[in-house]
Amino acid sequence: MRPHFSFLVLSLLTVVALAQPRKVTSQSASSQNRQPTLTRPKLVVGIVVDQMRYDYLYRYYDKFGMGGFRRLMDGGFNARNNHYHYAATYTGPGHAAIYTGSAPALNGIVGNDFYDRRLGRLMYCAEDTTVTTVGNTGTAGKMSPRNMLVTTIGDQLKLATDGRAKVVGIALKDRGAILPAGHAANGAYWFDSKDGNFISSTFYQKELPQWVQTFNARKLPDQYVSQKWQPLLAMNQYTESTPDDEPYESTLPGEPKSVFPHEFIVQTGSSKYEVLRTSPYGDELTKEFALAALKGEQLGQRNVTDLLCVSFSSPDYVGHAFGTHAIETEDQYIRLDRQLAELLNQLDATVGKGQWLAFLSADHGAADVPGFSQQYRIPADVKSYGEVGDAIKATLEKAYGPGQWLLSYFNQEIYLNHTLFAEKKIAIQDVYELLQSVLLKQRGVINVINLHNLNAEALPEVQLNLFRNVYHPNRSGDFYVMQQAGWFEGRAKGTTHGTTYAYDTHVPFLLYGWGIKPGQTFRRTHIHDIAPTITALLGILEPSGCIGDPVEEAIAK
Repeated sequence: MRPHFSFLVLSLLTVVALAQPRKVTSQSASSQNRQPTLTRPKLVVGIVVDQMRYDYLYRYYDKFGMGGFRRLMDGGFNARNNHYHYAATYTGPGHAAIYTGSAPALNGIVGNDFYDRRLGRLMYCAEDTTVTTVGNTGTAGKMSPRNMLVTTIGDQLKLATDGRAKVVGIALKDRGAILPAGHAANGAYWFDSKDGNFISSTFYQKELPQWVQTFNARKLPDQYVSQKWQPLLAMNQYTESTPDDEPYESTLPGEPKSVFPHEFIVQTGSSKYEVLRTSPYGDELTKEFALAALKGEQLGQRNVTDLLCVSFSSPDYVGHAFGTHAIETEDQYIRLDRQLAELLNQLDATVGKGQWLAFLSADHGAADVPGFSQQYRIPADVKSYGEVGDAIKATLEKAYGPGQWLLSYFNQEIYLNHTLFAEKKIAIQDVYELLQSVLLKQRGVINVINLHNLNAEALPEVQLNLFRNVYHPNRSGDFYVMQQAGWFEGRAKGTTHGTTYAYDTHVPFLLYGWGIKPGQTFRRTHIHDIAPTITALLGILEPSGCIGDPVEEAIAK
């Protein structure tokens, strides 16, 4: 009986206790009534460095200060095995892929230029004949993102906030500003070499904002073009580079030799400020304009997340001119590191430490200059631009008679005249076999890929996926002429890009700031993973054509 009695007493005491009114302090009442809120960064800053190969992060690491690249690397998350997921490693497709998380097969940006079968002509990736220039009376502003067929990070941010978020794109190159900013952006601004101003198009607005007009009135390009490009360090400190004035380096306009110091000599009939693109002053100008946008648009100063897209175009111009191991390239990156540090420091001061999120990547890499590779007995060489195209035309006319059988040979792709072949009842597969047999005899050609029948190609799966992701029926060619590694067309001095090889596909992917867990991964990630990582952090829908996944290791739980 005792256990039963004890249980009864305990039950009665519990009921009495529960019946008593609960005393709640004012602090606990406040906590109880307060609803949890979803936090987001005040500002996202996307940084694209045009033609930055992954290895530059480590080749120049000891020359970098603590506030630029190393701040992002050491204090953020580093995806160290990040690659492009398609074959067309060019500027337009790269910028589009970074911000859409998509691929050319879906977003339509298959090259900087491409043959549009519907229009029957070559099309520039950002051209738009329905708009006009804003900022001057020239034609450099007849641009928009209309050729890009899917949404971007910025578009999704606009949709998620009912248009309250501000989205701004900035670059020297029009495509480097327009494609990242997307369709719904407040503005995209790029550099016009003719008058030295940043301009836009009527796609975005009817006139330049006052802050842009004020910036242009500063006439910074006039200051830069009157200076020389002197090396930042003593020449013997550029230990990561070849000696100055290698025979495979280009010269700037008017210069007799490719040596420091470089002078900006304006040529008769040329755009006065074009030469600034191939110098560190192009990056400095871009950084100054980005800071003006940060202040002028009051980015990150409201209760909504904004997006600033900044592309540094000058590394691409410098790389094309001087190559991957030139002192000019090393000096360019050391100086860019300082420009980045200024930008990041200003984000701290304006938006607040820990209140902004940044990512950095590149639109493509670059091949070593064949002349440089040959010094190490590495197979590499250059083919003339006409070597492949002329052979295609001659072969088709010999086999099928006179006619415009070839519409275009561009970006290593062969565009056939489908209408003519159909009229003559000639199968495309027969044409492929004919051209393959001829082109494989050329020096440096390792394969000819039939883009209509990739499943039949005997290529590693990784390579096949690159071609699958680039093929867009209305904008891609029929066959792809695959050069041997280290080979490219038409550039005896300096370098280029546009292949499926690691030197073109392996680029940085750094994340830093709000919501990021410092660390690194060596697992293979892809460019299409950048956009879904950012949208996952923001808690918004990924872009419409997105095919990637968030890099979970980088996200602070």
